[in-house]
Amino acid sequence: MKKALVCGAGGFIGSHLVKRLKKDGYWVRGVDQKKPVFSETAADDFLLLDLREQKNCEKAVLISEGKAFDEVYQLAADMGGMGFIHSAECEIMRNSALINIHIIHASAKAGVEKYFFSSSACIYRDMDPQEPELSEEEAYPALPDNEYGWEKLYAERMAMAYGRLYGMKIRLARFQNTYGPEGTWHGGREKAPAALSRKIAEAKDGGTIEIWGDGSAMRAYTYIDDLLDGIILLMKSDLKNGVNIGRRQYVSVIELVQTIAEVAGKKINIKHIKGPVGVKARNFRNDLIKSIGWKSSYSLRAGIAKTYPWVKAQVEGNK
Repeated sequence: MKKALVCGAGGFIGSHLVKRLKKDGYWVRGVDQKKPVFSETAADDFLLLDLREQKNCEKAVLISEGKAFDEVYQLAADMGGMGFIHSAECEIMRNSALINIHIIHASAKAGVEKYFFSSSACIYRDMDPQEPELSEEEAYPALPDNEYGWEKLYAERMAMAYGRLYGMKIRLARFQNTYGPEGTWHGGREKAPAALSRKIAEAKDGGTIEIWGDGSAMRAYTYIDDLLDGIILLMKSDLKNGVNIGRRQYVSVIELVQTIAEVAGKKINIKHIKGPVGVKARNFRNDLIKSIGWKSSYSLRAGIAKTYPWVKAQVEGNK
């Protein structure tokens, strides 16, 4: 039985990854400052640790004295939606950098064989929607539009350097916007699909919701099950550098609102207000992940059809 450590196992993607690894027959330890909010953890063992501290990372990566995990999945980060990313630059860079520095160092010293790092499409530059799609190699020369992206890019480089020095197999996935049930849906750190689902769930039929900017910013959204498939395939592959994982279905913010409203069965009006909107677009290729058998099974509408009812239930239960 393989043994895996999932850092950030109390978060949205991390908690789902624990479930997937358990389903695949792994023994799993989860580590985070908190346990999953919306369901019981599926981990065999769960440690409440602050991974910004080196001693906690050293504790996390060892199953027992002198014995390391076969695989480490590093998803722990200080992050959130666009509003949080633009308002908490220092916290994001400091907290996430400390975590990434300590956990890769502890994993290498302990003798971990395989190390997965969850990077982000935020490492790419701002683009116009009509521009040709970028391959992974075209992340350089680098020009992320926010500090979250710069920290992710540095963490990628650091993981690869440790991999070369210690002989660890490093796998780097650059996530596109990921959504699904059991994700943060209020409080300021939620991503657009959850935030807009909440607003539409709260609105009456024919009501009005607010969105930042003119709604023209283009994004690609990936349902959580598709992302997990990509992570598992990547870890089993020989792909060594950054790999995009995401569904190439580009929609504007307005189109995202319309899709959620259709699933909700509501007519929704939009009021445009000032706020951080991020890049105009990020157009990406996914040839590499497709070359090892990955494909997206969930269109945006199919994924929202699973996500919106969950968010709606949270809204109604929180009244």
